[in-house]
Amino acid sequence: MPMKVIADSFKLINPGVTIQLEAAGSVECARKITELNRQCDVMASADYKIIDNLLIPDYADWNILFSGNEMALVHTKKSRYANEISKDNWFEILLKPDVSYGRSDPNADPCGYRTLLTLQLAEHYYKKPNLTNDITHKDNRFIRPKEVDLIALLETGTIDYIFLYRSVAVQHGLEYLSLPSEINLGNPFYSEDYSQVQVRIRGSSLGDTLLIKGEPMVYGLTIPKNAPNKKLAGEFIKYFLDPKKGLKIIEQMGMPPLNPLIIINDKCKDDILLEQIVAINRYE
Repeated sequence: MPMKVIADSFKLINPGVTIQLEAAGSVECARKITELNRQCDVMASADYKIIDNLLIPDYADWNILFSGNEMALVHTKKSRYANEISKDNWFEILLKPDVSYGRSDPNADPCGYRTLLTLQLAEHYYKKPNLTNDITHKDNRFIRPKEVDLIALLETGTIDYIFLYRSVAVQHGLEYLSLPSEINLGNPFYSEDYSQVQVRIRGSSLGDTLLIKGEPMVYGLTIPKNAPNKKLAGEFIKYFLDPKKGLKIIEQMGMPPLNPLIIINDKCKDDILLEQIVAINRYE
């Protein structure tokens, strides 16, 4: 949703420009570039490390970290036990036989593997051995390629809860339970605790695997090397990362921007675009 709003507002000041948005899990998006040789002008990822690990240095030169988020347990007012669920009992409610929950595929979507990381952290936090195993072996028929695919199931009452980003809940006007900072991957203060858990997912090519360690969630974006419209892509990214334009929209939609932005720059030490973005984001 934030990407669509930003794209629409960019088109208002750039008449004649067509922006083709294609949403998928961030890992899947990266593989479209690395495995399918798909052309792409801008790649945005819900986990900046997907760009670092799968695109740089062969498919992209740099990565700009622009926003954060946190995991939440999303539901509706009609979800079973919605009036009872709390930070102390949510895992017990998910395990009830009459409750169904959904999550996204960890091999396709960062929200999917972040769900597993959150569950591992919860297992330690609540001192509940086997909690991760118990929850992940329940309701596997409701695993979907990306987290927003689950919203329709939630709204129709097919499932009661989703592990989802807080920002998505805000954007869709959904109810949500805020999880403790010790497990929601949203608080840099707990970086060391987050790093104690890990999951392994499929890598950039068949047979490869990628180890993902827990850390505060941060979003990133880049212009791939095969971008057919690099100049226009640069203008879009400058608009996207302007604190008074794109980043303002991001913040209004429940995603706190990083201040300052973080640029991971592999080769382009003197890249003019990056210099312009840094200039736009100089805060008084």
